[in-house]
Amino acid sequence: MHPVLFHLGPILIPSYGALAALGVLAALFLAQQTARIAGLPMARIWNLCVVGLFAALVGGRVLLIVVNLSDLRRHPAWLLQLAMVHNPLLAVAGALAGGLAAGAYALAQKLPLRSTADVLAAPLAVGLAFEQFGALLAGSGYGVEATGWAAYWSVTYTDSRSGLWSGTPLGIPLHPVQAYAALAFLALTGALLVWLPVRRRPGDVAGVGLMAAAVLVYVTEFWRDPEGRGALLSGAIDLPQLAAVGMVLAGALLLLEWKSRQVRNEAVNGSKAS
Repeated sequence: MHPVLFHLGPILIPSYGALAALGVLAALFLAQQTARIAGLPMARIWNLCVVGLFAALVGGRVLLIVVNLSDLRRHPAWLLQLAMVHNPLLAVAGALAGGLAAGAYALAQKLPLRSTADVLAAPLAVGLAFEQFGALLAGSGYGVEATGWAAYWSVTYTDSRSGLWSGTPLGIPLHPVQAYAALAFLALTGALLVWLPVRRRPGDVAGVGLMAAAVLVYVTEFWRDPEGRGALLSGAIDLPQLAAVGMVLAGALLLLEWKSRQVRNEAVNGSKAS
């Protein structure tokens, strides 16, 4: 594939970074539209997205520096290459940092948390779709070897930079698992956009979106090479799948809390009527 999208003189423009940047722009644009649909202030949603994005980038890179601190002390110039490194642990750290920062901003601005989460569900999905297309070009998060019929739609990486930056095996047909995930995230984006205007309660879109994204992540991990993905329980589950389990629980709790609140409200209203 193509880990480098193009050159600007001596400067390399990596495919992963370029597609991820396009995904951010698409998510920001879409968040403005979903904020309008949900009746939330578009300017505050824009600021929330920027705060969360900045925190996610800083959180992921800080973790990368901490993990490789001893090597960076010996080779400070390697700091310039950190932007080329991709790892699922960085994504988890970035997501946690971005989510906490966005939540803090929403509370400070008195934005309704559940409606805000609904507004962000589809933009996050489309951003992840672009990120996975970038990963496909770069070789990041590569799949297991494709055999049988799967070899007909497999991808084979030959650029040595894919191996250097992402550890991608070269010259071997692999499952294009990044494309599987990207297409699924695009489908999820469409479903969430259709549902948002007709949602019954704030939080429903975000709750179901979390659970659907978790299932997507969990299932696609079976086609990803386990190298560097934090295998647990003798390889029965890896860290992204563990994070997916947490996402399912978070989505279920979000929906369950609304269900419990509805039951309490109905009980209170019934007692008042009697």
